[in-house]
Amino acid sequence: MMLNIRDLHFTYNSHPLLAGVNFSLDRGQVLAILGPNGVGKTTLLKCMNAMQRPSSGAVLVEERDILTLSPATIARDIGYVSQRSESSRLTVFDAVLMGRTPHIRWRIGKEDLGKVGAIIESLGLAGMTMRYADSLSGGELQKVCIARALVQEPSLLLLDEPTSALDLKNQVEIMGLIRRVVDEHRIAAVMTMHDLNMALRHADRTVFLKDGAIHAVAAPDEVTAEIIEQVYGLPVRIHHLDGQPIVLPQT
Repeated sequence: MMLNIRDLHFTYNSHPLLAGVNFSLDRGQVLAILGPNGVGKTTLLKCMNAMQRPSSGAVLVEERDILTLSPATIARDIGYVSQRSESSRLTVFDAVLMGRTPHIRWRIGKEDLGKVGAIIESLGLAGMTMRYADSLSGGELQKVCIARALVQEPSLLLLDEPTSALDLKNQVEIMGLIRRVVDEHRIAAVMTMHDLNMALRHADRTVFLKDGAIHAVAAPDEVTAEIIEQVYGLPVRIHHLDGQPIVLPQT
């Protein structure tokens, strides 16, 4: 398995936030972490790259406990895209190039520049390489952040609410991009999400959190209205359109 979470617990100021979390993920798979606000989705994501240190349990990436790895190794192997991406007065090219930092020893080489150029091209950013990041739209900036994470050449990509604050068109583009990147690069991706329909459409597996623990782990076609109602406290119906599940609140 690419990612294996074993009996993970996290406590903050003596208050348990996560308890007994277990799941796994393989290469070529996208996993969506779902649940209401404050349930611990972002905390769980940050435990996967040691930004938050679990109170107990283990996070294994390709059988290696991340708590035993150096920060440089974690930075090379695990890409992280935060929910709130800060723009800066860097060009798009330079912003993406920053993702090569874990690989650069003495100076930036031709290989680093080549990898940055290739990622920029593959993500459709070639026409804006000299634009400043703080001049981009929300969707464009999110693509730059994903490009910066990918140029690290990670085996695991973590994304905290990647479609937050984006319009519908950009949501669809970003989710399609994540799916394509995972398939083409044969990496694994974990993302926290609020949009159930986006998650069920694009993820291979879902993890539902409730009260800091896993309530259900399911493939999209295994998610039931009962699971959603138990987690969110809201009655819903699941309809299918062109083979895709659509969650609608009961009114």
